[in-house]
Amino acid sequence: MRRTTVRRLLSTVAAATLVAGGLTLSMSQVAAQTGSATGYATQNGGTTGGAGGQTVRATTGTQIHQALCSRPSTSTPIVIEVQGTINHGNTSKVSGPGCDTAADVIELKKISNVTLVGVGSGAVFDQLGIHIRESSNIIIQNVTVRNVKKSGSPTSNGGDAIGMESGVRNVWVDHVTLEASGGESEGYDGLFDLKNNSQYVTLSYSILRNSGRGGLVGSSESDRSNGYVTYHHNVFQNLDSRAPLLRGGIGHMYNNHYDDIAESGINSRAGARAKVENNYFQDSKDVLGTFYTNERGTWQVAGNVFDGVTWSSQGSENYPAGPNPESTTSVSIPYSYSLDDAGCVPAMLGEISGANKGNRVSDGNCEAENPTDPDPTDPDPTDPDPTDPDPTDPPGGSNLSLGAGADGSSKASGTGYGNVIDGDLGTYWSPNGTTGRISVKWGTPATVSAINIREASGATGAIGSWRVVNHDTGAVLATGSGAGVITFAPTTLRKINFEITGSNGTPRVAEFETYAG
Repeated sequence: MRRTTVRRLLSTVAAATLVAGGLTLSMSQVAAQTGSATGYATQNGGTTGGAGGQTVRATTGTQIHQALCSRPSTSTPIVIEVQGTINHGNTSKVSGPGCDTAADVIELKKISNVTLVGVGSGAVFDQLGIHIRESSNIIIQNVTVRNVKKSGSPTSNGGDAIGMESGVRNVWVDHVTLEASGGESEGYDGLFDLKNNSQYVTLSYSILRNSGRGGLVGSSESDRSNGYVTYHHNVFQNLDSRAPLLRGGIGHMYNNHYDDIAESGINSRAGARAKVENNYFQDSKDVLGTFYTNERGTWQVAGNVFDGVTWSSQGSENYPAGPNPESTTSVSIPYSYSLDDAGCVPAMLGEISGANKGNRVSDGNCEAENPTDPDPTDPDPTDPDPTDPDPTDPPGGSNLSLGAGADGSSKASGTGYGNVIDGDLGTYWSPNGTTGRISVKWGTPATVSAINIREASGATGAIGSWRVVNHDTGAVLATGSGAGVITFAPTTLRKINFEITGSNGTPRVAEFETYAG
């Protein structure tokens, strides 16, 4: 049984590094003006924004409009660098040959070849949305859009933080923070919406948070002309639903972190097809499925982590993919991309996603690596080493789980989380299915370097593949298969997860012991 792994999260491209959960993350930086589009925004001729055009600076919404309108034509490339706070008070309508603007909203209408990028101390669009209409080849990067309302005071056109509508093509939105201070009842609408034939869009390295609605693709069950949209390396946090709501078309969701989704997450419906890969779903409900309609969609799943996810029961207009999500379709992706391991996602995205993070990106090399092979001078690995403990023997020292707390994913009837920390091999926890998570947690940080997973009588050998995760950071401490002693580098944490990702029957964990050494 392999009991120790080393994880390399990002390649060393720049000097900037951070240490999280004992793991070193190196960050590569991409200049805002020269970064390359990813995902579906690379298709249909690609997305380059205003590359090659004039670069101008704007500190008000009116100056943004003036920059657009001063172009010789609506397609003349331009890069608009934005700094400061853009709001209703400094955003007026401007006229000219290169624009079609309106007051109190940044409306990129009937134009093409534009980059809007935050620079300097940052760009904040306060209670004022960015709306794209009948336009193409648009890049929006490194900006914050907050508290845009569709009703109440002040009112912004449409209510979306960033919205696309009416024949929009090739948009790349990158390293943005989109946030609200409530849901629909407080006057807020979607954070990132595509409607009425909007296609070839990518949202990357962004944060969507604190809103009732994340975003939709298609405004109704009949609006199925949208799609070819990629969501990667984004954080969806404290949302009710729509992360996203996908009607018709194809969506590709990979390496995103979903945290505290209250009602539903990826809602594939009305014939939509979603490819859902290597995402980390945490402390959320119904993160994938078809919801609020009987017109169902489909999905292809692989490499995802479901940590503290709960699932509702299937019924009319409610078709959750869990508790054991399986693929119901196959989606072919036309562009190249690299997948980070899902276990890396929470810690990594906490450092690099959103506005004002230096536009740092992953190189896609976050993956579990096998331990170094034994040196040729070492004893034959098949020969027992009298100084090594048997894998079934517990490590030395006190079992830190005694007196700690426990929780996990959905449990099978008649079992309890606390059964794994009671010191009694006659009681156990089982997941509600063949895979699941069980965790030990402490009120104050504890240092752990080994765990011992003991299976209940009659279930020996049921546990197949697994991973051990630092719940605080999302870092994967070890991977392998089979129960027993698992060791890793000493790690200080408040909660440690044992995630069963494969089994040979119904797992029964009698004890989840933790040790400092």
